[in-house]
Amino acid sequence: MSYPVPPNDAGDTRVRPDPAQFWAGGAATAIVAALIALVGILVCRWTLGIPILAPAGDGAWGNAHSGEYVLGSALAALVATALLYLLVLATPSPNMFFGWIMALATLAAVVYPFSTSAPLEQKGATAIVDLVLGIAVTSLLTAVAARAVRVNRDRPPPSGPPGSRPPASGPPRSRAYGPTEPLDPPPSSRTPGEWR
Repeated sequence: MSYPVPPNDAGDTRVRPDPAQFWAGGAATAIVAALIALVGILVCRWTLGIPILAPAGDGAWGNAHSGEYVLGSALAALVATALLYLLVLATPSPNMFFGWIMALATLAAVVYPFSTSAPLEQKGATAIVDLVLGIAVTSLLTAVAARAVRVNRDRPPPSGPPGSRPPASGPPRSRAYGPTEPLDPPPSSRTPGEWR
């Protein structure tokens, strides 16, 4: 069984992210992550009356811990952007690896509040906000990578139908057999027991 051989001049294709688009998407993802954290804190405090990440006496905005949570969410999104950028540059299936890493990191962020001594409703509210953050950052950065990754070719692709080679420049190459000498005898000249 024979397999088709790609043309020699097909060029070396490499996947490269567009840094400007990639990091602009990462910065936008960090802003979205910070806003999700902020909205999560406000919804838990105002709507549900659950003092997430800070005592209830600190008001709707909480204390410095709430601000740290918002900034930490934005920083985590930027770290995830850098991780995905490195995965796109160095690994064969960056989206698969990124998905696994983010799923495990999100799981850790969801489980972590339950290791503290806070009341159960605070643990649950924090875990839900962390879950929404993880899902949002993962989906946004996966979309950014799909849009900001380019395929670079060292040489232009061949013109013509797929599998065809462009016409060779210069004199034709000499062949090992003459133009009228077939490589195999015609099928009619073969004997029934002859195998080729």
